[in-house]
Amino acid sequence: MSEFDAQAPPRVIVTTDPELDDLNSMLRLLLYSNEIDIAALVYSSSRFHFAGDEARGIAPHRWPAPGQKLHIDIAIDAYEKSHANLVRHDPRYPDPDALRGLVRVGNIRTEGDVQEPTDGSELVREALLGKAPGRVFAQAWGGTNTIARALMSIEEAYRDTAEWRDVHELITRRTVITSFAEQDSTFREYIRPHWPELEFRDVATTAWGYFAWDVVPDEASAYLSAEWMRENVTRVGPMGAEYRVWGDGKQLAAGFDDEDYFGLADASDDQLSARGYRVWAPVRPAGSWISEGDSSNFALHIDNGLRNAEHPTFGGWGGRQEPDPDDPHRWRSVGWSKMFDAPITDAGEVGQWYGAIQRDFAARLRWTVTSDFEDANHAPRVSSLGPTDRSVRPGDSVEFAFTAADPDDDSVRVIVRLDAQASTCRADVAATDAGCRVDVSSDARRGDTVSVIVEAIDDGDPPLTGYARFALTVT
Repeated sequence: MSEFDAQAPPRVIVTTDPELDDLNSMLRLLLYSNEIDIAALVYSSSRFHFAGDEARGIAPHRWPAPGQKLHIDIAIDAYEKSHANLVRHDPRYPDPDALRGLVRVGNIRTEGDVQEPTDGSELVREALLGKAPGRVFAQAWGGTNTIARALMSIEEAYRDTAEWRDVHELITRRTVITSFAEQDSTFREYIRPHWPELEFRDVATTAWGYFAWDVVPDEASAYLSAEWMRENVTRVGPMGAEYRVWGDGKQLAAGFDDEDYFGLADASDDQLSARGYRVWAPVRPAGSWISEGDSSNFALHIDNGLRNAEHPTFGGWGGRQEPDPDDPHRWRSVGWSKMFDAPITDAGEVGQWYGAIQRDFAARLRWTVTSDFEDANHAPRVSSLGPTDRSVRPGDSVEFAFTAADPDDDSVRVIVRLDAQASTCRADVAATDAGCRVDVSSDARRGDTVSVIVEAIDDGDPPLTGYARFALTVT
């Protein structure tokens, strides 16, 4: 079987159900498709959304009407209208037809549908088995059922063959499933019992979702506002026009959906309840942020220097995970709480990055309407002049050399700091002429880690940030 390099760029499989935040996440994903290797874009079900199965007497649940265009296709159509400008900012943006060639319908009939192979599950199966330079991240923006069906098909094809052991080992070693919580039972009931060492990362993050208002720092709350969203998102080109905001008059599901009141403007919680809606998230001003709950799945892979996907404990725009005490191959989102019966917290600590995240989004949307590279802003890059990972001893002092450059020749302000959340011991960090110096605490113990973040912030419009992460391990 083929080998892979854990440090090589990963391939990404997306399975997604038709919720409004999935549309928003899909639009943002396509704006980063120049630096994310997408292998599949597959419609799937969840306990919140399924298409129904007439033969089995199962009615559709919060699913678009037959013939209605679904959210992946909506996003790609808007991307196609923007593509000619996007490639002027980065020629790596994929052709719209190439993206359409990755779209399939997976297992959508019911919650946890794994009844039979589908076009979508077969494409996922091919991506899991196919050649890939690095890891393969299978993302569940809805349930894990289409991914589970692909794994079932692999097991059914190889289980009784001499190749099964090698196939099972390859899939286990290089596949990572990421999911915003478990939105059906297929991971628990099939994937974990049959693939016991396959890595699973729960990337649920409050700051990307419907309750971002409760955890985004005060200094970044403006990026949720109707004023900011109108100026930087919804009035910016075809992709911005498709982005869902409060009170926009849109809905995705057919018929009356008692959980989808987000398109209604100027209605109070009591008025919505009187009309039969189940008000589960507070009403916000018309035009403001709703949610992108599933963006944490692919924000791990944005090439900003934080190395978010390399190791769950690093953290970054996609959140940070910690070991699950009940499963040695599972990682849970840091600080995650079930928001309906516990205090709302910033799972994965994404809130600290929120301003930079939104400014980067705004800049890329401007690319969609700007034909000249010189007329838009692009993020600075931090380049290491040596290894990014070091082994150290307690009390050691080490230096990292790096450069920070801006593609637009903007001025760049550099900040170096200890990432306390990703570090397990104390260290002092200071800027130097060549980069930074790290003084490891003398009481550090074997196995402790120190994580140092470099932030390079330009003075463009909007200001954009590039990063580097240096990691030390005490031996």
